[in-house]
Amino acid sequence: MQLSKRLLGISALLLTLAACSGVETRPADVSDFAAGNYHYYSWRSEPLMNTTNSTDSMYRLDPALRDAINTNLKSKGYVLDPARAQFNVDYIFAPGARDGVKGVEASNLSTHPGVVPNRDIDQASIDNAYALGGLKETRNIGIQFNDVGRKQEVWHVIITKLVENANSTTGSNQNRAISAAVNKSMESLPLAKHSLMGE
Repeated sequence: MQLSKRLLGISALLLTLAACSGVETRPADVSDFAAGNYHYYSWRSEPLMNTTNSTDSMYRLDPALRDAINTNLKSKGYVLDPARAQFNVDYIFAPGARDGVKGVEASNLSTHPGVVPNRDIDQASIDNAYALGGLKETRNIGIQFNDVGRKQEVWHVIITKLVENANSTTGSNQNRAISAAVNKSMESLPLAKHSLMGE
């Protein structure tokens, strides 16, 4: 019984790690947002409407991203209520490129994978250094929270994901990846003011 619970836990952990592989999040300091004691929020822009049956990936990304953010904020006690919104949510999506990828085994002298000559390194390490060291395509999402009254940014996070297969069009995989990335990026956000008081 104990072994099956342990295996189940390990499986869940591996699935979580797999969903977040290749994703980097850079959240801003959360103190300005926490000081606002927010509870209600709205979206700054309307959802994208695909009226021309475009195949642009933005039309798949927009609803998945909004759903992931709404679900995360709701789990922290925030309420989507445009009439009483104290802060609003906006995002920017941009493709990008990165020259080299930070290596897990990289030293503190070089943050990118590399090959040191004459050090008896196995061929797999050399191949990995070449594979990870080139120009990589990225997808970047910036999520921004703005105070409605002051019209100022109170928090933001940048999510960067390496593109493993630019031709992949499977929506379910994209939705899971977006949800995992959003949850990871919003971990530092505090619970809503009313949630802390048990309302």
